[in-house]
Amino acid sequence: MDFTEILTKPYAKPLMERFLRYVKTYTTSDSDRADAGEQPSTPQQKDLAALLAKEMQALGIQGVQTTQWCYVYGYIPASKGFESVPSIALLAHMDTSEEVTGKDVKPIVHEHYDGKPITLPYGITLDPSTDKELMFSAKANDTIITSDGTTLLGADDKAGVAEIMTAVSELLSHPEISHGKIEIIFSPDEETGHGMDHVPLELISSKQAYTVDGGHFAELETECFNAYRSDITFTGVAKHTGSARPVMVNAICMASAFVASLPRHEMPETTDGFMGFYAPLTIKGSMETATVGLLLRDFDTQGMERRKALVEQLAQATAASFGGKTKVEHTQQYVNMKNALDQNPSVVQNLVEAYRRSGITPTFPPIRGGTDGSRLTEMGIPTPNIFTGGHNFHSRYEWASFGTMVYATQVLIELCQVWAEQKR
Repeated sequence: MDFTEILTKPYAKPLMERFLRYVKTYTTSDSDRADAGEQPSTPQQKDLAALLAKEMQALGIQGVQTTQWCYVYGYIPASKGFESVPSIALLAHMDTSEEVTGKDVKPIVHEHYDGKPITLPYGITLDPSTDKELMFSAKANDTIITSDGTTLLGADDKAGVAEIMTAVSELLSHPEISHGKIEIIFSPDEETGHGMDHVPLELISSKQAYTVDGGHFAELETECFNAYRSDITFTGVAKHTGSARPVMVNAICMASAFVASLPRHEMPETTDGFMGFYAPLTIKGSMETATVGLLLRDFDTQGMERRKALVEQLAQATAASFGGKTKVEHTQQYVNMKNALDQNPSVVQNLVEAYRRSGITPTFPPIRGGTDGSRLTEMGIPTPNIFTGGHNFHSRYEWASFGTMVYATQVLIELCQVWAEQKR
């Protein structure tokens, strides 16, 4: 694969300009606030929402509005004579992960990437010898975009936002490209797991949608984890440490022992592919009461039930061994979207055709996580996920392949045309 030609596309320059503008806009979300019901969980997400709404209106997108929950919505009417073809929705999220700061992002563009290690100003080095996607970009004569190493980049998912905006702009400036109605939705708080909590379903007329929130070139994601969060509370007996024996039951020790009892070979850092995991997220508390926040992930529903049961068994055994008490609460976060997509094959088939017309043979890795599309599929709108060109998400090592971003934009343009060819 050589990106030399794709980088000369007329929409490459505006795509770059948009992306650099968006990543400089601070939009980090906050899981604690989101879990407490706040949306958007941070006020800065409104800044990008306002920027996007203004740009959408300037492009001529119709029905542009920002809901009270900070979803930005708009649509392009169908081309004349194509009003009866199925409409589609394109989605990307505006927030960035709180795991690494996203404030004052200073993007750096590395043109004509030659495959040498990239050392950023603040001591972060990206090395293609340990990053196969970076080596791919070097061989493809790519342009690489990074932060300066003090922040994440924000390609997750501002690459997707920029690609949708650029594809939409291209459609509007070329009326000869036929398409049905195209709906655009930019959401808040995807990184907190609450991105679809208040999605404006009343505005969406499309029966199928596409999230633009993937990673490496050519990836087309049609299945994801089943996801639960488990909150385990341990209740002990507090006592002065000088006279603790034999009354004290230390809840912190119970929580620690519970985490240590989880299968070490089934953690995020020891699994990949279709392997599920247990992911300890937080331990909080005191001698009297301590809680563990735990993520459970499995591609199979029966496998998930086994994981939930094991968590309960380990928690009860731990509490009993200390003479304390425990309570386990499981909360479903999203479900594997594969079954729903299998029942609506044209949604994926049309996307595969758009890849093919763009000169891309799709690959089908599982999503080791979830997207807004996972939740939207569960709500009845089947939504596979398209690559964006972002890599090493949620870290100071995050980078974006600009050639892949241009290809993603082309896929979106082709996708709109493929749907326009559906029987009317």
